[in-house]
Amino acid sequence: MNTTIRMCLALALVCVLKLTYAQSEREKYLQVITERSDKIIAQLGDLDREKYAEARAIVVRQYDLLNSHHEARDGKIKQLKDTYGGRPALLEEKRDELERKEDSVLRVLHADFLYKLGQVLTPKQIDQVKDGMTYGVLPLTYKAYQEMIPQLTEAQKAQIFSYLIEARELAMDAPGSKEKHGVFGKYKGRINNYLSKEGYDLKEEGKKWEERRAKAKVDTKS
Repeated sequence: MNTTIRMCLALALVCVLKLTYAQSEREKYLQVITERSDKIIAQLGDLDREKYAEARAIVVRQYDLLNSHHEARDGKIKQLKDTYGGRPALLEEKRDELERKEDSVLRVLHADFLYKLGQVLTPKQIDQVKDGMTYGVLPLTYKAYQEMIPQLTEAQKAQIFSYLIEARELAMDAPGSKEKHGVFGKYKGRINNYLSKEGYDLKEEGKKWEERRAKAKVDTKS
């Protein structure tokens, strides 16, 4: 067997191994997002087998589309950095332009996802899916603010809830846990600024809340 044939066989083997590895990684990823989606749909209550499978497939597909979107987006950003790295102002301009375009793509994916869910689930169940995809941060945070400041007015509660709803819609499309929590962190900052303008001393309210929680623990034990 001559050298050329050996090289061709070696290259062919490398290609096969790469393809096999890629397929294996793809299968692992699909298994992960299927299990994640399964946990979310399982929380929705009674669904017949057909609706359960359809709802889960919609969520799996959305996770897959979001992952592909963000991977491609990161690649485009890297390409911009490689091309315009020596010109910061131009890089910022190009990146802002790219981010706007990519955000518009995300909005389409988001709307299509909700439309598809609406064909299978009730509005309440769709909210549960949204909470499942964002680790339940909205209800937990909303509850925490009400516990920290029991004297919140109905209007103030409504404003806090509105901020959290907006955060959840954006967090659903974020690429990972860190980014999703980052979105909520940004909106918690807005909520805190709003409450400060409403006259609340958040440091003091937080201190009193901790005292109430500590007392409740003692009362529970006694």
